[in-house]
Amino acid sequence: MHTPWQAAAALKSDAKELRPLTGNEAIARAAWEAGVRVAAAYPGTPSTEILENLANYPAEDIHAQWSTNEKVALDVAIGASFAGSRALCAMKHVGLNVAADALMSFTYIGVNGGLVLIVCDDPGIHSSQNEQDSRIYAQLATLPVLEPSDAQEAYDLTRLAFEISEQFDTPVIVRSTTRLSHTRSTVTVGVREEVASRGFLEKPSKNVMIPAHARGRHLVLLEREGKLKDYLAESPITQWEKGNTSFGIVTAGTCYPYVREVLPNATVLKLGASWPLPEQLLRDFCASVDRVFVVEELEPIIEKEIAALGIKVDGKRFFPRAGEFSPEVVRAGLVQAGILPAPVQHNAWTPEPVVRPPVLCAGCPHTSTFMAVRASGARVAGDIGCYTLACLDPLRGLDTCVSMGSSIGNAVGMAKAGETKPIVATIGDSTFLHAGLPALIDAVYNQANIAVLLLDNHITAMTGGQEHPGTGKTLRGEPAPQVDYEALARACGVQWIKKVDSYDLAAVHQLLREAIAYRGVAMLISNRPCVLDPIKIKGPPLQINASQCTACQSCMNLGCPALTWSDEWFEGRHRVKIDPASCIGCTLCAQVCTIDCIKIATPPVTQ
Repeated sequence: MHTPWQAAAALKSDAKELRPLTGNEAIARAAWEAGVRVAAAYPGTPSTEILENLANYPAEDIHAQWSTNEKVALDVAIGASFAGSRALCAMKHVGLNVAADALMSFTYIGVNGGLVLIVCDDPGIHSSQNEQDSRIYAQLATLPVLEPSDAQEAYDLTRLAFEISEQFDTPVIVRSTTRLSHTRSTVTVGVREEVASRGFLEKPSKNVMIPAHARGRHLVLLEREGKLKDYLAESPITQWEKGNTSFGIVTAGTCYPYVREVLPNATVLKLGASWPLPEQLLRDFCASVDRVFVVEELEPIIEKEIAALGIKVDGKRFFPRAGEFSPEVVRAGLVQAGILPAPVQHNAWTPEPVVRPPVLCAGCPHTSTFMAVRASGARVAGDIGCYTLACLDPLRGLDTCVSMGSSIGNAVGMAKAGETKPIVATIGDSTFLHAGLPALIDAVYNQANIAVLLLDNHITAMTGGQEHPGTGKTLRGEPAPQVDYEALARACGVQWIKKVDSYDLAAVHQLLREAIAYRGVAMLISNRPCVLDPIKIKGPPLQINASQCTACQSCMNLGCPALTWSDEWFEGRHRVKIDPASCIGCTLCAQVCTIDCIKIATPPVTQ
């Protein structure tokens, strides 16, 4: 086995083929090549495709699974490491919040088989409920975090991470971002390395974190941090690129190519790992230039560490602490700092991209449930999923949304605080299994008067249609036991449980009223598959009899993207038309039409 400082060069000599890969695909390839035996994750953008790609490799090489949440996924990976095999766990940044409890103990324990966490941050909040910096967790856990800047480095550093993990007895974070995860570039790949299992390590003083053991392991952890600093100072993943010495840039990850595009001749210290930092190397670099800047997305992690060494450094004074960076952002900061001249302003026209309104899909089964929720007048605690879009016009069906699985607990708190409106918690099927079940038990145990609306669309839709324990299939599409939500809720003590077809609008309204009227915890399960995943469901499209339409706007309250205004007018208002290519034939618009002018298209419209 290569020592860590030899691994990067060895990877190049093992290379066999050049492929165009996204960052996520490169990470999956590297994990398979590194001999990973077990990989687990919960889907979350931008990390989802890592496990989806690992599932394409032979099952005899690697076990790849969706877990019910990120902590369970990490626990599975930890178990594989205990057993002596290499393991990988992937998640988005907010998933690390869920997994943090296990991580903070496992960092004391260390590894047996190498264990790598791929954590994908989301600067710019493209598809998340917040914008956080996972490097802070690395500081808290005192473990290394590697930062690739492109897909090739995502591949190289993922393979290297397993070497570091086993060499230094530590879990390792490889930190990606949305830009890296989904950007495609050429990657030189190699072949799979069959890594023999180390077998279980019979050592309770290392594996069992009771206080007496943890005290000693904490000292080991601190010693490990010092060794990692020395390694990173000498590692080829840390690159000192010399140039103009009037100033120098310290950077890492996807910020590096932005810096190089804007400043091709600058002196740059490119850190392959943003934690722990090689202190003496930083001192030497900063002493070699007249002025020091740190270019890093989100929090000033590197900047603060350099300042703590007593070195004058600039960073967030010129570069934003929020949002995703780009060459334009880096250039603007350097202009403000006086390093670059202000750009010449041109009057060139810049095309504006067409923005898709943030609405539910045509025929989405959540549409009817949120129409009923809005009509009920209830206070609504929402959750994480496609249905969170129901907070927007025209549905306006959510009052709160915090994090995965929070809705039921939030609803309990509202009820106990004396909220005067009826209280409804809305939660999707995958989210319910992720983190909603403990809160449901809590609601029953504490006898809360709330209605739980379980939005079962038979898939993890928000992240692209992944399987979960309620779908009856595994990540590889193999049959699996399927959760019975009614039986599960009844086992938790819920007495009032009903199921309804989401496309039966009258029944949805009626049963939701009954659930709200029930004293105690009631659960209404809206049951209708997602219209897009795993396959697109499309029935005969509907059409509007334009001569009858009175432009009452009842159908427009659905927010369906297949419904648009026509060029025809009625009493000063636009009539409505249906796009047959977008309509999937759900009939919800026909059910809300006040004059019965919406019917199935005849003859059928072909695409």
